[in-house]
Amino acid sequence: MTLLAHDRYCDEIVHQVGGLRAVVTSGADLSATVPTCPDWTLEDLVRHVGRALRWTGLIVGTRAEENVPLDRTPGAAGPAASGDVAALDAWLAESGEVVVGALREAGPDARAWSWAGVDTAGFWARRMTHELVVHGADAALAAGLPHRAVAPEVAADAIDEWLDIVRFVQRALPGAAANELRAPGSSLHLHATDTPAELNAEWLVELPDDGIAWRRGHERATVALRGPLTDVLLAFYGRLPLDAPGLEVLGDRKLLELWLEKATFG
Repeated sequence: MTLLAHDRYCDEIVHQVGGLRAVVTSGADLSATVPTCPDWTLEDLVRHVGRALRWTGLIVGTRAEENVPLDRTPGAAGPAASGDVAALDAWLAESGEVVVGALREAGPDARAWSWAGVDTAGFWARRMTHELVVHGADAALAAGLPHRAVAPEVAADAIDEWLDIVRFVQRALPGAAANELRAPGSSLHLHATDTPAELNAEWLVELPDDGIAWRRGHERATVALRGPLTDVLLAFYGRLPLDAPGLEVLGDRKLLELWLEKATFG
């Protein structure tokens, strides 16, 4: 697995913040429920993202050696009034500037605590990129807008990272639902149908008792999910239904549904 360049992640954060701002200012109802995060309104989602960006900016900017409480993050509370589109948009824009400025100044190898034990600014550049990719799709759903295609190299890296996170959760959180992903001898295959061969946008995920194992490549599996790369990514994250136009499930659908149910942080 090869990570993207640090500056590429930073550029993508800028791009994704711009996309989320476009949703905020599109005339969408900020009180609308987010279908994929039903405990949140669209404004709740945007505030969550902005807080995460500012918190990350503080961790990276201070070269934190340990977790930093969210309430110590300057500006994390966001606009005082709810429903103020202009204020929310300006706050989100500033949140993006905070994190990108910190990441660019630090460089990928600077020390910065993380919950995953990868204590570098590079970890946070990657994590915030994909946080924005997925929550950008959530926001579009809440606003009734089509999701945007994700750059192929970013979408492929997002799948890599999600698999790494699920594997981390299995190892670090014994009580997590992800530990129920046990099906020895069974496997999942993801296959992007719209990418050049050199991207190798295919994955095999195996589910042995000791935690998932994965690799890139075209291999036979118990169940396969095929379609455009952005759609495969969003379906694998539970942001698109498996029956969405352009997606195809071949084989044991129940195994893929088990993944979608259990591959979580909780």
